[in-house]
Amino acid sequence: MSSSWNSVGLAVLYQVLGWVAFVAWSFSFYPQVLLNYKRKSVVGLNFDFLVLNLTKHSSYLIYNAALFFSPFIQQQYHDKYGDKEMIPVAANDVAFSLHAVALTAFTVFQVFIYERGTQKVSKVCISISAIVWTAALVCLIIAWPKSDWLWLIDVLNSIQVGMTAIKYIPQAIMNFRRKSTIGWSVGNILLDLTGGVLNFCQMGVQSIDQHTLVNFYGNIGKTLLSLETVFFDVVFIIQHYVLYPVTKDDHGKAIISERVAPLIRPSDKPEEDTV
Repeated sequence: MSSSWNSVGLAVLYQVLGWVAFVAWSFSFYPQVLLNYKRKSVVGLNFDFLVLNLTKHSSYLIYNAALFFSPFIQQQYHDKYGDKEMIPVAANDVAFSLHAVALTAFTVFQVFIYERGTQKVSKVCISISAIVWTAALVCLIIAWPKSDWLWLIDVLNSIQVGMTAIKYIPQAIMNFRRKSTIGWSVGNILLDLTGGVLNFCQMGVQSIDQHTLVNFYGNIGKTLLSLETVFFDVVFIIQHYVLYPVTKDDHGKAIISERVAPLIRPSDKPEEDTV
């Protein structure tokens, strides 16, 4: 017996929550892109965050697209968790991942065309990314002979969970050292938080309808993604509004004054910007 919704109302609510989360998460990329464009600068945006974020979203895109589109992998999922269990990936998950990869890649492009001071990607970040993709390649080689694709995409899902757990840390540390969140868009964080909460609620609706928690641990990556997102977004909100509030002049423009070198060259003068 194939899986299906028991309640039409919950099925509709599931779709609504999913697509609203998609909109919130998708639009969360634009405040940073627009801020970079307006400032013609990426100073204050941590490059390690961008590289780790691109790795995270790329692995998550592969997981979502494979499980959503491949009947073979879906059958492997049902063999593992039961025929009555619903596939824990929705169309909005695939759409979000595709959009996230594109916008993150575009933000990386902005790093090359705008003022970036002396900021650069750390050796630690490069090493982590190299190890992660090498491990993914080794897992592909292992999975290929037995067509164990569900195991392979579960590995990629685990990668995105790991990247989510660590990708925000460099930015949080940079904000702490600068005692400022200038250059890091809070609009991004507020929309990201909204998406994380709605994403978790969407899984809850499916769990209520199916009378099971399988969708939470059957797609542990989506579950942890929501929890990690909410945790770090709260950290950034505290940094922006409580610890390092923005000082504005009489015209309502943010006064930027870097406290820690070498994020801006000594010859650079403090600049004015809107947030």
